[in-house]
Amino acid sequence: MTIDASAVGRTYPAPESYLVGREKIREFADAIGDPNPAYRGDDAIAPPTFAFPLGSGAFDLLLADPELGLALHRIVHADQRFAYKRPIRAGDEVAATCTLTAYRQVRGMDVVTTETQLRTTAGEDLATTTTVIFHTPEGDA
Repeated sequence: MTIDASAVGRTYPAPESYLVGREKIREFADAIGDPNPAYRGDDAIAPPTFAFPLGSGAFDLLLADPELGLALHRIVHADQRFAYKRPIRAGDEVAATCTLTAYRQVRGMDVVTTETQLRTTAGEDLATTTTVIFHTPEGDA
């Protein structure tokens, strides 16, 4: 099944917000091997790639949309970009909304682009993550 191009523009708000804790920032920095002191302490800011897991609840809803027919085992992650308004900080309560922004087919592969907006629950823009995935439609694997 290929994706219906009319799905472009569909949005997927994460079911709940995420309260960023300084320990989670430190754990993430440790996991990626980054000892930067900015990622530790009371005034910790998050590493740039921390935005991806913050948006994963919304992105997971896109993947689970039965009308899109995406299957994780047929996906290759092709590109990831981050655009920040300001760093994500310990204490931020973050809401995420993922939008399917583009779709095309190339040589039988679905090329899907999404943008996930991260905002504080008070409405302050924090960051936008742009993700491109390649998806092999069922039957082509």
